[in-house]
Amino acid sequence: MKIRKNDTVLVIAGKDKGKKGKVRFAYPEDELLLVEGVNFIKKHARATGRVRQAGIIEREVPIRVSDVMLLCAKCNHPARVGFRFLEDGRKVRVCRSCHEVID
Repeated sequence: MKIRKNDTVLVIAGKDKGKKGKVRFAYPEDELLLVEGVNFIKKHARATGRVRQAGIIEREVPIRVSDVMLLCAKCNHPARVGFRFLEDGRKVRVCRSCHEVID
């Protein structure tokens, strides 16, 4: 998966199209991301003892990785991600439009 935790992404599909947010959690085995301020649902919850508040609770749920694009820090545009090996042998992510190293 080319998007990681703490990356800034732009939502390109769905009800939150056009919103930007920071990736809080990444679930690479399921190809899902939890992005701040994106993809809220309303969950009806019953009180369980004194622990949880009853009522309608809004919470964030993961979004598909195919519905977001990484925002390049240099050109500040949504960019496709490529990979390159540096001289010291490290594999780094690269912005396909401005060829800037992301990592």
